Amino acid sequence: MDLGLTGANVLITGGTKGIGAAAARLFAQEGANVALCARDAALVAETVTSLAAAGAGRAIGGALDVGDPKALKAWVEASATELGGVDALVCNVSALALGDTAESWQKSFQVDMMHTVHAVAAALPYLEKSPIASVAVVSSVSGFEVDAAAGSYGATKAALIHYAKGLARQLAGKGIRVNTISPGNTYFEGGFWQGAEQNMPDLFNLAMASNPTGRMGTAEEVAFGIVMLASPLASRITGTNLVIDGALSRSP
Repeated sequence: MDLGLTGANVLITGGTKGIGAAAARLFAQEGANVALCARDAALVAETVTSLAAAGAGRAIGGALDVGDPKALKAWVEASATELGGVDALVCNVSALALGDTAESWQKSFQVDMMHTVHAVAAALPYLEKSPIASVAVVSSVSGFEVDAAAGSYGATKAALIHYAKGLARQLAGKGIRVNTISPGNTYFEGGFWQGAEQNMPDLFNLAMASNPTGRMGTAEEVAFGIVMLASPLASRITGTNLVIDGALSRSP
């Protein structure tokens, strides 16, 4: 199926690993131009090279800390200028700050919440000019269910869902769609759950036992939801929280 993304300009924060990298690959395969950012300059360059080889569109990248609002704004503006606009923004970065300490709350708020707010603000002037504008905010099932991530992580993910829902209402009249994607346990190389499997087997086994499918999800499965929601074929889908968790969560 042609998702209608050929030539679309997509910006992805945290696009070198896991869900972000999988989304970048799938957008590239659909013919979109992809701009991504992450902190590791070498990994950014490596990812851009692989995207350029695999996709029909352009691929560019920037190395920065999304917790720095000035650097984030500069990256959004530079990417929009180089690509010729912004059609889709994917806010994917998380500090993965678990716990209930002042430090974990600060990291979660600064990175998960405020990087999303700042990225949307920077991209908005360009999204307003796009006929297929969309924003995707990556949250988590921990944002609406009380689980092992209760505390700063879960509360901040809940705030992202609420923020995106309100933003969808505010921007609907401008033709900009805003949706949230809430993955369940997602296993990928270098990710949290691979680390838990190696270093926190009790937590990993508990999580595995909670998955009705008998397995965790993959980054590619979550990426499909992200890319689908950016498609013009999803023009009626806005203000939605797309849960991709293999029936893990119990909330209706």
